[in-house]
Amino acid sequence: MLRKKYHELYAHLPSREMTVLIGARQTGKSTILKQLADALTSSGEVIVMLNLERKDILLDLDQNPENIFKYLPSRGEGRMFALIDEIQYLSDPTNFLKLLYDEHAGQLKIVATGSSAFYIDRQFKDSLAGRKKIFELQTLDFEEFLTFRGEESELRELLRLRSGEIEKSTAEARLWAAFETYLTYGGYPAVVLENNPNHKIERLQDLKDSFVKRDMLESGISDETRFYRLMMLLAAQVGNLLNINELANTLQLPRATIDQFLYVLQKCFHISLVRPFFQNLRKELVKMPKPYFRDLGLRNSLVNYFAPMEQRADKGALLENYVYRRLTEQYAQDQIKFWRTADGNEVDFVVEETAFGGKAIETKFNPAEATPNKYRKFTEAYPDFPLEFRSWGDGGLLL
Repeated sequence: MLRKKYHELYAHLPSREMTVLIGARQTGKSTILKQLADALTSSGEVIVMLNLERKDILLDLDQNPENIFKYLPSRGEGRMFALIDEIQYLSDPTNFLKLLYDEHAGQLKIVATGSSAFYIDRQFKDSLAGRKKIFELQTLDFEEFLTFRGEESELRELLRLRSGEIEKSTAEARLWAAFETYLTYGGYPAVVLENNPNHKIERLQDLKDSFVKRDMLESGISDETRFYRLMMLLAAQVGNLLNINELANTLQLPRATIDQFLYVLQKCFHISLVRPFFQNLRKELVKMPKPYFRDLGLRNSLVNYFAPMEQRADKGALLENYVYRRLTEQYAQDQIKFWRTADGNEVDFVVEETAFGGKAIETKFNPAEATPNKYRKFTEAYPDFPLEFRSWGDGGLLL
């Protein structure tokens, strides 16, 4: 099965720029790389695919970037492709890529993956500006989730709803049942492909216990217990203001350590911190961000809560987190903000579509709570950001 991102990457192959795919572990980056390799091979291109988790290859390329040509079948007249998995394991990936680009860009196209933006961010310095294009792979979105589950009729109905072709779906009950599963177990491909709910939970626990631990260790964090406790605290307060001083007191850690933990969690694609939107500083000055998880399955695993939607005390937070995730599929993360005044008036999301306006979204599980009068202060202050509501059972939630 092909991810949406595959088509973007394939379209970028003719470009002179290096193609860099980043994202959390276990999202399918290596699979996409293999699919690109298969497509290039089928087209008769000269390629090599290298996994830098192999120590012998890693040491060889660390010794001299041009050793990569030893692994290519030939150095003919045409362009060759080097597909490199886990580029961050190189001791200096920036220098490696810069040298190969500056010396061989006309002959060698590099497509690379990196599991952690922690490394990409710190080691891919400004010297690579103009030499690379970075693509981010998230866990499966809801459309891909339906594809991976083989629910083609539900997917067709979802696409018809999103296109505006229909307002109501004949597959509505099945679509909402699938959506509840998505909110509960998330979009990690291996989790989605499991049919048994208990096996899904086991997969999520393995992700939490093994792969998040690798992120932590490779990021230089030694306090495993309090790192996981911080993740659990964040999972319990999705969509709420994040008071870093309170977290520091709760975990008995310096604020600088909390900041470091949050930095790693963001750069490893596990959480995002949404910043406040304001134009009237005096009345709206709220500096604290709000945390959201990039995958709800991981979030639910951290709180060990997989109850049916109607029984959940946190169902409103789940919907709000989903809306955030959906917005990240449509907008850059720095376009997505929230609004809150010093006296507690709040709107979940304000999307800055242009320099002059956009839209605002408020999420309520119960549609009866979506009363516009409660948000008059915002709508009067920001007429260029019309307010929309998203509720359970409302087709707009799926859009």
